[in-house]
Amino acid sequence: MIKISRALISCWDKTDLIPFAQALSDRGVEIISSGGTAAHLAEAGIPVVKVEDVTGYPEVLGGRVKTLHPMIHAPILAARSPEHQADLDKLGASPIELVVVNLYPFVEEAIRQQLPLDKAIEYIDIGGPTLLRGAAKNYQHTVALHNPDQYEALLGVLAENDGQVPESFSQDCARRLFFYTSWYDAQIQAYFGKDDQDAAPYRTLHFEKLQDLRYGENPHQKAAAYRPAFEKPGGLASAIQLWGKELSFNNFVDVQAANELVLEFQETAVAIIKHTNPCGLAVRAESLSEAFEAALRGDSVSAFGGIVACNRIVDLATAEKMKPIFFECIIAPGFEAEALELLKSKKNLRLLAADSGSFPGRGTELKSLTGGMLFQDVDPRIGDVRDSWEVVSQRKPSPAELRELAFAWVAAKHVKSNAIVFSNDMELYGAGAGQMSRVDAVRLARMKAEQGKRTLKGLAMASDAFFPFRDGVDVAHEAGVTAIVQPGGSVRDDEVIAAADEHGMCMVMTGKRHFKH
Repeated sequence: MIKISRALISCWDKTDLIPFAQALSDRGVEIISSGGTAAHLAEAGIPVVKVEDVTGYPEVLGGRVKTLHPMIHAPILAARSPEHQADLDKLGASPIELVVVNLYPFVEEAIRQQLPLDKAIEYIDIGGPTLLRGAAKNYQHTVALHNPDQYEALLGVLAENDGQVPESFSQDCARRLFFYTSWYDAQIQAYFGKDDQDAAPYRTLHFEKLQDLRYGENPHQKAAAYRPAFEKPGGLASAIQLWGKELSFNNFVDVQAANELVLEFQETAVAIIKHTNPCGLAVRAESLSEAFEAALRGDSVSAFGGIVACNRIVDLATAEKMKPIFFECIIAPGFEAEALELLKSKKNLRLLAADSGSFPGRGTELKSLTGGMLFQDVDPRIGDVRDSWEVVSQRKPSPAELRELAFAWVAAKHVKSNAIVFSNDMELYGAGAGQMSRVDAVRLARMKAEQGKRTLKGLAMASDAFFPFRDGVDVAHEAGVTAIVQPGGSVRDDEVIAAADEHGMCMVMTGKRHFKH
């Protein structure tokens, strides 16, 4: 147990500091402080000893040096050994058992205001991290607090233990502190290279646990979900689970895929995802329930056990159509009260509410390697880019065909490569996902469309990358495709375009592919 007799307090953020310091003082703790913190405490009538009275030296260099002195650091770092006690006796110093410091707000002031580097460096804390790291290193005898949210917990521990702190509590504070100071230093390091981020030679990642998961992709794999530390939660980390058991590893992956797809559309949209690929997708101008029905027609068999994403609040009419089907999870901006109560009758269904604004559509994507990591920019949302497309066929697409091709193009972006999508009337008719050859992806999309028992005539087709041979176009024609969108860029583009012209198809090229591995 650690008996708290002396405390060093130096805080930029003075939130809740007065009641906390008063409670320590009431317990007979001697408080040492510097600069503005000392004045703040003294104004509140709390007894305080100034740092310069302990060290015998005033602040120098405009405040850059205040606490870097043996009379401060020796009492913080001293173990309770005869040798260390002898050194303290030589100095005429007594141990400091509590260090309460929060650091200069480099992120809040320098980064968010994008200060030039020569101004930003004034917000780099030197003495604070040194004091805290010293206390954390000596956690067996000294407690380190760096955030006002720790004050209440410490006071509670002191009350429960007659003014003493268990070593386990101090160790937890030390672990949290070292994580925080490593993050703090990482923000400074990144800002020093902020004008060269595309070629950043170093990258650091700091995450905090969101929740443990029952298991990973398979029951024999351990897993947990994390979110970026010290940042406002976004994406799935900010979603509110309204009902159902905890999300699994695979749920998180599939929900992400489903929600990112529907958020591509301004119109009312519903997506149904199975193993990260859409088996259903539809857009309807007004009715969410009609969009859901149309999405379900895409592949009602595969939809069983899938993930549903809506970009509108789920109403009762839509919930009534969802209820008879087994889904793992439904994510939407929200649920009307009656719809929520109806869906909560399904105990194994997970319901998530997520603000669409928390999914920005840009950022950095990470993928793991054995012994490394891949970083890339997120493939941004497509938006309406039809004006930039090039019509390469003899037949020009009608406005209706262009709209359908735009829908199919967005869908293809969210299908695993090699990806082919068939659509009609803003509905996914069939998808060929993850095939090793593009012509097989076309055949698979046709097979899925035929399973829906719908007329295969006048279909739009999207391909996530170019056709290496004309055979994919020939098979598409046999399947009833009359309009094609693809990136182009093959050495056989002329041959592929000629095939489209032979079949009376229209074909547009986007100049941009959307591989998804």
